[in-house]
Amino acid sequence: MNLRKQAQHKDNNIMASNNSFRTNLLNLQSNLMSFAYQLTSDREQAADLLQDTTLKALDNEEKFTSDSNFKGWVMTIMRNIFINNYRRNVRQATIVDTTDDLYHLNTSQESALETPEGSISVKEITALINEFSDEFRIPFNMHVAGYKYSEIAEELDLPVGTVKSRIFFARKRLREQLADFAY
Repeated sequence: MNLRKQAQHKDNNIMASNNSFRTNLLNLQSNLMSFAYQLTSDREQAADLLQDTTLKALDNEEKFTSDSNFKGWVMTIMRNIFINNYRRNVRQATIVDTTDDLYHLNTSQESALETPEGSISVKEITALINEFSDEFRIPFNMHVAGYKYSEIAEELDLPVGTVKSRIFFARKRLREQLADFAY
C-alpha cells in the first residue's frame, strides 16, 4: 500500500510540473509575441514564429530543468528557430547557375528595369569592386559569396571586428560610387 501512495504522489508531482510548465508558457505568450515581432517586423510572421516556438517548447518540455531561467530558455528557442528559418530562406533564394557557360549569370539584368539609364551592369560593378585594394576587396567578395564574418576572419587571420569594418567601408565606397545610378 505504501508503494502505491508513493507512485500516486510521484504522478501528482509530474502532473503539477506539467501544468506549471504550460502555465508559465501561456503567461509568456505576450512577451514572446513582442520578441517575435522584433525579430520579424511582420505580424503574420511573428505569429507563425510564436506558434513554432510554443510547439517546440512543448515538445522539449522534458529537457527543461526547473533551476533554469524559463523565459530565457523559451526565448532562446525562438531566436534559434528564427535564425534557422532565415538561413533556410537564404539558401532557397540562392540561384545556382549550372549551365556550361554561366548563361543565366551573364544575362543582362537590365531587362526588368524601365530604362537602361537607370541601371548599371554587373560588369561595371565588378570593375568597381576590383579597383578596391586587396584588404577591402577580398573580405567584401567573401562576404558577398556567403561566408560568415567569423569564417572570413579565420581565413584571413584577422579579428572579426576588422573584417566587419573592411566590409562596411567597401560597401560605403561602392554605394558612393554608384550614387549616380540610383533610380
